Amino acid sequence: MGRLSVTLCGLPLDNPVIPASGTFGYGYEFAELYDINMLGTFSFKGTTGQARFGNPCPRIADCTSGMINAVGLQNPGVDAVIAHELPELAKVFHKPVMANISGFSLEEYCEVARKLDACEQIGWFEVNVSCPNVHGGGMSFGTQPEAAAEVVRAVKAAVHKPVLVKLSPNVTDIVSIARACEDAGADGISLINTLLGMRMDIRRRKPVLANVMGGFSGPAIFPVALRMVYQVYQAVHIPVVGMGGVSCARDVIEMMLCGATAVEIGAQNLVSPYACRDIIEALPQVMDEYGIDNLQDIVGGGHRV
Repeated sequence: MGRLSVTLCGLPLDNPVIPASGTFGYGYEFAELYDINMLGTFSFKGTTGQARFGNPCPRIADCTSGMINAVGLQNPGVDAVIAHELPELAKVFHKPVMANISGFSLEEYCEVARKLDACEQIGWFEVNVSCPNVHGGGMSFGTQPEAAAEVVRAVKAAVHKPVLVKLSPNVTDIVSIARACEDAGADGISLINTLLGMRMDIRRRKPVLANVMGGFSGPAIFPVALRMVYQVYQAVHIPVVGMGGVSCARDVIEMMLCGATAVEIGAQNLVSPYACRDIIEALPQVMDEYGIDNLQDIVGGGHRV
């Protein structure tokens, strides 16, 4: 293993950099720009049982040091992903991929997971109980420990591959939810999803987004994400994948010191499609600058001072 290598739920990654779900499509679009096999892996677009068009437009709003989105889990549905998206991905990406799944019922979560579990390309599941942009699903499962645990138990019973749970920061106590997911059998925790935010159109005197509110992401939320990753790492004994406002190699190092085994990059991919490539290429220089020999060695290092 190289100095950038880490292990996530028993599977090796060449480096800890993972494009986050919803910002990297199903991967093959980015393969037209650079060799995406340089990534640790990536989490593909949130997938549900049936195709979803998503929320009405406008569903993107600018804000200082970030953006707000209310896309609403637009995706072609799990059967189309298996029939079209994964075969196209297989032509350009030769590593296990992370399947981000969502649902509006326990049955839908399990149906999607069960179908994707049979696909050789899938290495991990990232179960989204944290999407703030849809009504009646997503975040409604992730705001209470008991509900999140119920999803974990159901999905774990349906699949054989590692299950990570993607948590919402829009809660009072994220630690109790992380612990509940671990107790229910989760193999890992990923956090944070977007914060809930909105913008007003002063001229029209109404919300910018048709959905009124959406998920706030970008560099502005990085300190909040670091704090939550730090807290959850202290509370659980399973791997943590950190995300939220990560935009450079130094941010990756900070996340790992807080306890992240791997780090997802989201909104920055929309600023620059080369963001993850550039972060991976910059990591060795930053490691040298701070006397870091191997990234695996620094996971949780900020707790040992």
